[in-house]
Amino acid sequence: MTRAYVHLLALATVAGYRLEKHFEDRKDRGATAVEYGLLVGLIAVVIIVAVTALGSRLNVLFRGIVTSLGGTTP
Repeated sequence: MTRAYVHLLALATVAGYRLEKHFEDRKDRGATAVEYGLLVGLIAVVIIVAVTALGSRLNVLFRGIVTSLGGTTP
């Protein structure tokens, strides 16, 4: 059990070192992530506004169709 733990610890250390060296030159990665986050947030707001606006118009359209077919609207 101890031997497996030592191997796992060594593997984690080597992997951590390699990841650190890989991202060492990329100091602007945090800024890029923030920019992508802002874009995703903006896109989400646009989708919510569009769905809300279209939802009310579609509701009116379908109620008119149901009424013209002689049905009752809930």
